[in-house]
Amino acid sequence: MKLKKLFFLLIAAICLQNFSACAQTKAEKPLTDLPPVIQNADEYNELEGTEANVILKKGTERPFTGAYHDFKGKGVFICKQCNLPLFRSKDKFNSGTGWPSFDDVIEGNVEELPDADGQRTEIVCSNCKGHLGHVFRGEGFTDKQTRHCANSASLDFVQQVSVKE
Repeated sequence: MKLKKLFFLLIAAICLQNFSACAQTKAEKPLTDLPPVIQNADEYNELEGTEANVILKKGTERPFTGAYHDFKGKGVFICKQCNLPLFRSKDKFNSGTGWPSFDDVIEGNVEELPDADGQRTEIVCSNCKGHLGHVFRGEGFTDKQTRHCANSASLDFVQQVSVKE
């Protein structure tokens, strides 16, 4: 019990020193219990069928068939191939398109590339370059006017663990 109080006093001291950093941490909650990000391509997670088709061959799963299109858990969506954290559940919204949609990414972890069709912008994992889906802007779904349309097959989900106070 004394250790728990000491921990909270330490956090309070840090918050007083840097209020803005504390407010951001409180709002976003730290990423906890995430698997390590795999850096070496020889060690990437094994992909099966649809996962390999989507991530490696830039395929797309059929709408309304993926595990996360209507999923409402609290946590972090990570790359199926390398475990890099990509999206927070707080940024997920129901676009009605049949794929998981997010109006924000975890900064630095999702890259945008011109799609081969010349019409769209592809999104890929910044670590392993695995295909995630596409990003669309100006559609009016959220205040951010951004929809990162991802394939469930390219994602895994890690439930956010809350600390009891």
